[in-house]
Amino acid sequence: MACPHVVSANLAKPTPTDSVYREDCTLCFDSIDDPAGLDVCLKCFNGGCAGDRNHAKLHYNNRHHPLALNIRRTRKVIVRDEPPPKMSKLAIAAETESDRYDTTLTVKCLECNIDSLDKSGPAIAPVVDGVMKANTFSRKEEVKAWEQELISCEHVLTLQQDPPRRIESQDLGHCSSCDLNENLWLCLQCGNLGCGRAQFGGVGGNSHALAHANGTAHGVAVKLGSITPEGTADVYCYTCDEERVDEDLSTHLANWGIILSERQKTEKSLTEMQIEQNLRWEFSMTTEDGKELTPLFGPGLTGLKNLGNSCYVASILQCLYDMPAFRARYAGSLATTNPVADPAQDLETQLCKLGDGLVSGRYSRPDSDVTVSQHSPEVPHQKGLAPTMLKHLIGRGHAEFSTMRQQDAFEFLQHLIKLISRSQQPPDASDPTQPFRFVMEQRLQCLGCKRVRYSSNEQDSIFIDVPLEKLPATEEGQEPKYKPVALKTCLDNLTGSEVVELNCAACGSKDGFTKRTLFKTFPEVLVVNARKMAVVNWVPVKVDVPVIVDSEPFALDAYVSKGLQVAEEVLPEEAAGASAAPAFVPNVEAMAMLEGMGFPTVRCEKALHATGNSDANAAMEWLFAHMDDADIDVPLDLSGSGAAATGGGGAADPEKLELLESMGLSGPRAVKALKETGGDVERAIEWLFSHPDDDGMDTAADGGTAEEAGGSGSGGSGKEAGSSELPAKFQLQSIVCHKGTSIHAGHYVAFVRKQLDNGETSWVLFNDEKVVKVVDVDEMKKFAYIYFFKRV
Repeated sequence: MACPHVVSANLAKPTPTDSVYREDCTLCFDSIDDPAGLDVCLKCFNGGCAGDRNHAKLHYNNRHHPLALNIRRTRKVIVRDEPPPKMSKLAIAAETESDRYDTTLTVKCLECNIDSLDKSGPAIAPVVDGVMKANTFSRKEEVKAWEQELISCEHVLTLQQDPPRRIESQDLGHCSSCDLNENLWLCLQCGNLGCGRAQFGGVGGNSHALAHANGTAHGVAVKLGSITPEGTADVYCYTCDEERVDEDLSTHLANWGIILSERQKTEKSLTEMQIEQNLRWEFSMTTEDGKELTPLFGPGLTGLKNLGNSCYVASILQCLYDMPAFRARYAGSLATTNPVADPAQDLETQLCKLGDGLVSGRYSRPDSDVTVSQHSPEVPHQKGLAPTMLKHLIGRGHAEFSTMRQQDAFEFLQHLIKLISRSQQPPDASDPTQPFRFVMEQRLQCLGCKRVRYSSNEQDSIFIDVPLEKLPATEEGQEPKYKPVALKTCLDNLTGSEVVELNCAACGSKDGFTKRTLFKTFPEVLVVNARKMAVVNWVPVKVDVPVIVDSEPFALDAYVSKGLQVAEEVLPEEAAGASAAPAFVPNVEAMAMLEGMGFPTVRCEKALHATGNSDANAAMEWLFAHMDDADIDVPLDLSGSGAAATGGGGAADPEKLELLESMGLSGPRAVKALKETGGDVERAIEWLFSHPDDDGMDTAADGGTAEEAGGSGSGGSGKEAGSSELPAKFQLQSIVCHKGTSIHAGHYVAFVRKQLDNGETSWVLFNDEKVVKVVDVDEMKKFAYIYFFKRV
């Protein structure tokens, strides 16, 4: 029976701007590798699973797009009875998808319940072909993240081309020095065709394009097979030895008779090949004696695939989804009762998708996608879930987390907590970040008049500075080792009393104040960031200092603030117009050190104020982490006018407001959006669209946001976050460990205390997609970067 929707659907093949979800379902992690396959909507290219959950049917019910392309992929099993032949020459080779898989395509109509439409018809065939050739959403995002790092250079901008002529550039062209007709690079100055370097993935090359550039000093070339009708291509400057961007590519190519609209991309770009190479990076999963660690499978034991420098994301997510609050909010529902129009672009949906994937155990099984070989047995690990859609949403609009570079895991945790707490909350939903929140109370006492002032600050984590004491080297040239430090020592230092250089507005004393900060309330989950930084040749370097942490529960009762005592006299409020707190006087030595390193005075003051005004190293780390802040050069403002949030002054930046108004986004909502996002216009736009019901009228009277007025954890109700009940006992639940000399490089893994199916409580290592049982975690605990303690 014929389907009437084939003609009436008005199908069109995907354009380069369309997102094609043909790897996994947008609502769960069922994929094309499952027996039922994945249904890709031929109208909007959403991916929906076709198995027992049948999210493809849910998408049809929601959007009324009846036609779908079912994609099923099965692994080709290759059995070798003999060892592989001995390698006779060095070669760069990689399996293609067609070498590894058999793919079955079926076109179906979900409304007519027809499972096999003719996919060769003129209305369907081009769309099916376009879906299969298009970059998937995940690959598209990876490419975009790498490509945004590219810039132009003077050699591209000042390019002078030889007189025009037409070259054979598509099917007939070949290298001018050999017979290769792929991996060809066109010199944009003279039109010479030369083969490139041999590249990952089996692409041949004799480097004749490079030889041409060296012999003629013609620096700029374009890879012919990478040119698309939309004007993108690989452009390389051999003079700079860097990949570049050519804004005038269309004009430069036309000089050699190449018209963009007539081109078709026939080869992988350098970026695509680089991504493939990065994703093949492996990490040893053996004990010191060479034995493979035991892989684990089951609920709560699901790995996350490395998307390319994404281990910082995976380690934090594994720790968060071990928390009961995250499981209760995101693991019990797939957000399918009221599905959104575009689930791949909805943060709540993707958090639920990940919660189901990690906690259910549905995807925690040995990966059968391996070549069977009697001579190279492998310990089976998981394939791992690829949280591409969630990573895209978390990093959207963020200068660092939107890239493919390695990032600081703790900064990512703070960003994610802020993103979730500010996101549009479903009705009756609990805030899963609430268990992190607590209140620290600061006590200032004038050394002259002995009067005191108490102030409190809501937080979701604490920093501990780890003392650095080098141990004597046992042999020449040995890497420096450091004396172990107890966690209690770090907490004692954090909550200890110190003298700060502040002038008393009450008695006029210039002797300073004693300052001490203690816990006013405790959270359900205490997050501790251990800062282990040393300055080597004026560069901050992370060092491995062992921090000794007890495995058994320990009490923090000794660090509770007692609050205002009967015998204490409170410092009076200053006269109108004066600061409500003593003036900030930066640490003279730390200030001189920072300024000597070339940091501007304004930045130094802000960094010292943000890190307690005591340590140049901590201030310098803060500076490096906040270089890109929109208000980094705005003078320190302690008046509470919200200057930092709006880019200077109590009111929002007029130019930024005007820009938002030109987009139809105006009024109090625009002002609040700028305040909520630190004056970042792109993030303000995102905030406005994610908070459609916020009228912007709940800002505090002094110009601060509602969050500043009532506390982000209290919802403006005035109730303090956390609990002051004693005893306050905590036990280590999970840690994020880091290997490397910089928090922006190296590798992150997570260790989580889990109760296994046999009732045993054991530490489990999550190393991207690999999940294994750990025999001895004490050694790794010493080198943790982030600790998660749960209250017991």
